[in-house]
Amino acid sequence: MLSRLYSVTLVGIEGLVCEVEVDVARGGFEKSQIVGLPDTAVKESIERVKSAIINCGYKYPKTQSIINLAPADVKKVGPAFDLPIALGMLVGQGTLVSSNLKDFVIIGELALDGRVRPVNGVLSMTMTAAANGFSRLIVSLENAKEAAVVADVEVYGVGSLTQAVGFLSGQLPLETTVVDVEQLFNTAVNYEVDFADVKGQESVKRALTVAAAGGHNIMMIGPPGAGKTMLSQRLATILPGLSQEESLETTRIYSSVGLLDKGQALLATRPVRMPHHSASGPALIGGGTTPRPGELSLAHFGILFLDEFAEFPRHILEMIRQPLEDGFVTVSRAKGTIRFPAQFMLVAAMNPCPCGYFGTDARRCKCTPGQIERYLSKISGPLVDRIDIHIDVPAITFSRLRSKSGQLDSTTMRSEVVNAREIQAKRFGNGKIMTNARMSHKQVEKYCKLNSPSELMLKQAMTEFGLSARAHDKICKVARTIADLAGAENIQPEHIAEAISYRKLDRKL
Repeated sequence: MLSRLYSVTLVGIEGLVCEVEVDVARGGFEKSQIVGLPDTAVKESIERVKSAIINCGYKYPKTQSIINLAPADVKKVGPAFDLPIALGMLVGQGTLVSSNLKDFVIIGELALDGRVRPVNGVLSMTMTAAANGFSRLIVSLENAKEAAVVADVEVYGVGSLTQAVGFLSGQLPLETTVVDVEQLFNTAVNYEVDFADVKGQESVKRALTVAAAGGHNIMMIGPPGAGKTMLSQRLATILPGLSQEESLETTRIYSSVGLLDKGQALLATRPVRMPHHSASGPALIGGGTTPRPGELSLAHFGILFLDEFAEFPRHILEMIRQPLEDGFVTVSRAKGTIRFPAQFMLVAAMNPCPCGYFGTDARRCKCTPGQIERYLSKISGPLVDRIDIHIDVPAITFSRLRSKSGQLDSTTMRSEVVNAREIQAKRFGNGKIMTNARMSHKQVEKYCKLNSPSELMLKQAMTEFGLSARAHDKICKVARTIADLAGAENIQPEHIAEAISYRKLDRKL
């Protein structure tokens, strides 16, 4: 007897609806075979399904059975097909009779005793099911809240194969899982750190406020102990919260790689990723035999903090050039190409030389000119060009370190950032461009018009420093953000002057 159910597989972070066809023959020797390009985890599901069916008190068919996963030309990965295969086997031998199987998408891994375990990527799978017209979903209890954040989908959480059979046969009614998405976003986020913890460095805090307000990439360069890492770790405290659309897109990335906490439905705060400088290319960019997102994609709509920037291998740093511009990562393999979203704020920190004290009064630099040149040459000009703000972080003096006077705190900085973001949201409307840093060249020409004094100042800077056309646009974007922070409708010379002052590395490299 032939049964047909529906499930979803992941291709990268995107879902693909699959038909699970189970044909339980009336004769032949006991043999079960899965076809349709299954990976090892899917092939092994036969043994899990057999044990689960028997241990739940049902009979396993003693005749030949074929399980086909369609479309057959797409590789099926992961254990999410266990539950639909088991249900299909029971339907195929007449143990389960249900008239509405075609209305459900079924996802779940089976334990040998019949328990339904959670799987990765349920949010993407649910979004795919909804996009393909399915409105009812059966998942594990642990995945139910994650799936329920998708609107217009009835989600039923089951804890075992027996419970799923009872529900589909009409003998065991189940309630749908409901999640209050608004409550998740209205929950206050309390950070343990604050910019008030950082003594001094008011000019750097100002630069970070500008960067957060416009979504600009920023590089901090200074000696050891100046506070670069402390400042970077506190940047998230002044960023506005995720919108629901941003949260869904970010959560499905984390869900696909199993990084959501148990029972967590959504990411309500912007992600912060801090990979070590020994990270490999695939770990940073994404990839692998079965391509999966890397650190750049995990920082989507959040912050990617690269400490000791110059210690990263140069070829690794060059990999992030294209994502910085385009906002996505493309992983190409012989069997196809997968695109991962990667729209993040890059926050980089580095020392000015190998010993860390070149150009400072804190200690005497011990590096030779050749060593300094080789150290700085690890960061290419094209990469520096893509970083909007370069700021010096000077060594902190004893008097500033011991000062008890008020420090600029995260609450004040965040208020300025949120006001500037609201101005940008009105400027760009409901389109995908939501920050000044993401403006195209045409938008720069439209929204960053300069008066004569401002244009003359920018011309002099480009001539003196030999700035590129990209650096020209970066300065205009940063100046637009500075004007937004000041509540100014038009860019003024003082805004251009401040934006030009944030191109420190253009003078050094």
